[in-house]
Formats: sequence, C-alpha cells, structure tokens
Amino acid sequence: MRALRSSVLSSILCGGLLAGTIDIGAASLINRINPLIILRAIASGVLGPAAFRGGLPVSLLGLVLQWAMSLLIAAIFVMAARRMTGLRERWIVAGLAYGVAVFVVMEFVVVPLSAAMNPQFTVASLLENVLAMLLFGLIVSFFARRLAGAAR
Repeated sequence: MRALRSSVLSSILCGGLLAGTIDIGAASLINRINPLIILRAIASGVLGPAAFRGGLPVSLLGLVLQWAMSLLIAAIFVMAARRMTGLRERWIVAGLAYGVAVFVVMEFVVVPLSAAMNPQFTVASLLENVLAMLLFGLIVSFFARRLAGAAR
C-alpha cells in the first residue's frame, strides 16, 4: 500500500510540475514574451490587471498558481488512471484526450471565471494553445502510466 501511495504521489508531482513548467515555456514561445510576464498573466486571474504592474513577487505568485493548477490537473488524471487501466495501457490516446479536455475547461470555465483578461485568439494561436495542452496531457499521462502502473 505504501508503494502504491508513493507511486501515485510521484506521478502527480513529476507529471504536474514538469507539465506545468513546460506549459509556461510554451506560452512564452507562443506569445513571444518573457516567461515572467506569462506568470503575471497567470497571477492576473486572482489580481486582475494590477498583476501586470507587479514585479517578481507577482511572477512568483503566478508560478505558485500555475504549479497548483498543474498538480490538481495531474491528480485528477492519476486518480482516474489508478482505477481505469485503459488510461495507463493507452496512455498516448488518453493523454491527448485529456489535453483537449483540459484546454476546454481552462478556456471556457476557468479563465472566464477569473479576473484575467481573456485574450482574443487567432486561428494560429488557438492551434498553438491546443498543441500545448496536448503536450501537457501527454506528460501527465506518461507519468501516470509509468509510475501508477508500476505499482500494480
């Protein structure tokens, strides 16, 4: 039981933190701006437009929020994968599908409910953001397959 708990926790931490960190880099590349500004944009979900006038402390808040969301997203998948072996066995398909689901929830539920300004997407930026979430889902799914599946 302890090995299973350790495997689940490792899957959540590794998948969530890696996917969340890469997501920051992807957003920086997609928008062609400094990652610190991306982190302020994340913090603006709580602070509103004032976040963009903040400095390093606001960027650190954005990082904490990003990692917290990423860990939650990873935990949801890992807990589902623990019970549904198909998610581990078909981890690529499951990860891609989860990435799409995460994109939809973030785009149409989380961001509209936050204090953040909702940017207008072009077709190109929409595709880039979907691709970033597909990668996010694959990373989370990979760790869920590798670590949660190893504890069976």
